[in-house]
Amino acid sequence: MAFQEIGVELEFKGTGRNEIGIVAASNDPDFQLEPGREVIAIDPRYFRPAEVDLLIGDSSKARQKLGWEPKYDLNELVSEMVTADLDLFRQNRVLKNAGFAVKNEFE
Repeated sequence: MAFQEIGVELEFKGTGRNEIGIVAASNDPDFQLEPGREVIAIDPRYFRPAEVDLLIGDSSKARQKLGWEPKYDLNELVSEMVTADLDLFRQNRVLKNAGFAVKNEFE
């Protein structure tokens, strides 16, 4: 979903721990990634030892008893998160171009 926000189409290859995501196409001139580039891979260092296989949330009680309604759906949440990351990237690029030392996790 995040790559779709910047116009990058992915193709997935492999299965399980060996699954990777590679760039199939880049459709936004601001975010050109070369086709065939691996951009997603599974890193076992981030596995959680006590993780359960399936988690299902049910907000019906909060909706019913508290009148709670979500502010975002999943697509809106991903869009906002990508926009925030892009804003940070742009700010860091401006600072870097101005000669400031910037720690940039995106490069």
